[in-house]
Amino acid sequence: MCRHLAYLGSPVPLERFLLGLPHALAVQAWAPRDMRGGGTVNADGFGAGWFPPGATVPVRYRSAMPIWSDAALPALAAATTSGALLAAIRSATVGMPVVETAAAPFTDGRWLFSHNGVVKGWPGSLAGLAGELPIEDLLTLDAPTDSAALFALVRARLRAGWPAAKAVTTVLAEVTAAAPGSRLNLLLTDGTRIVASTLGHSLHVLAGPDAVLVASEPLDDDPAWQPVPDGHLLVATPGALDLTPLGAA
Repeated sequence: MCRHLAYLGSPVPLERFLLGLPHALAVQAWAPRDMRGGGTVNADGFGAGWFPPGATVPVRYRSAMPIWSDAALPALAAATTSGALLAAIRSATVGMPVVETAAAPFTDGRWLFSHNGVVKGWPGSLAGLAGELPIEDLLTLDAPTDSAALFALVRARLRAGWPAAKAVTTVLAEVTAAAPGSRLNLLLTDGTRIVASTLGHSLHVLAGPDAVLVASEPLDDDPAWQPVPDGHLLVATPGALDLTPLGAA
């Protein structure tokens, strides 16, 4: 069911979160601690999106390979520094393709997006909501997956000028109504804030005055990690956390 993370703070090498910490994404790929019935490994691809210093549009790197098998990644991650990152490893739902373009993060302009979970009854359950999207959006999905469709729904609202938190909570409500029982941990950032939901999967936050790290599972044994309760929306910036029950968001 995937693992993902987002970081905002002082620039650090990507290697720290992808490979370096004791429970970095590369470890979570083969030894996750809290999959909640959604698979045992995350070996169906990975991706990272980051903002180079001074940039307003992110750079993205994705692969259909397991993160541990990419020989180019260690050098790239060690040489690349950023203060804004979203990264994910994938455990594909049965029947969905294992291709590079199905791996998060998905991007649009300054936005990076990831989904940890599954839409029940896909694709039929989302047909009504998808039918409200512009035809061009449907024809240009990154991949025929529930995660790509969720991003298209969020993206349409962002393009219409909706605040990020409202775009996410509205899509969550609509998808939950159309596909009850779906697991919908969404993660969205524009490099200045992180918007994350918990609906059926784990999420933790490590916050300080100058940085914030949100992740499916803690990346180390720092006691400052805090679990985010299920059924909540988290909006985080360095030095500030806003946690709201989804029904009240």
